[in-house]
Amino acid sequence: MGRTDYFHDPDAPPATSVVPAVVAFVRDDGGRILLVQRSDNGRWALPGGGHDLGESISETVVREVWEETGIQVEVVDLSGIYTDPGHVMRYDDGEVRQQFSLCFRARPTGGELRTSGETTQVRWVDPAALSELDIHPTMRLRITHAADRTRMSPYIG
Repeated sequence: MGRTDYFHDPDAPPATSVVPAVVAFVRDDGGRILLVQRSDNGRWALPGGGHDLGESISETVVREVWEETGIQVEVVDLSGIYTDPGHVMRYDDGEVRQQFSLCFRARPTGGELRTSGETTQVRWVDPAALSELDIHPTMRLRITHAADRTRMSPYIG
């Protein structure tokens, strides 16, 4: 299913839903960041997705990273909460979702890189190479915030 992002666009369609979602900022021992190329919009992003009924939010982080990348993670802390009503996403099925995203720092604990139905590429990216990738401005903000270790938030699972 395709997706179009609208970021403070006066022509954006009105939101029809709000779905809690997570993204995970995962760094390997070499300092590289785990990124996926999304199959719905072709952009590079932190792995993540929607929260499912019956899950804790940390379980959502672990599940989404595993599903999209093949990497197992452990949640470390929360780096940011993003609820900008000026950022909406229109999906091909007609849903228009208002952004509501929690960004967590996580550490890899195992697994092997692989793609999924939601990702066309998965890779560990050197932070110096981020400028070469097509990353939405709101995702760049999450990466910047998560990389800043002074921005610590207490995390309650």
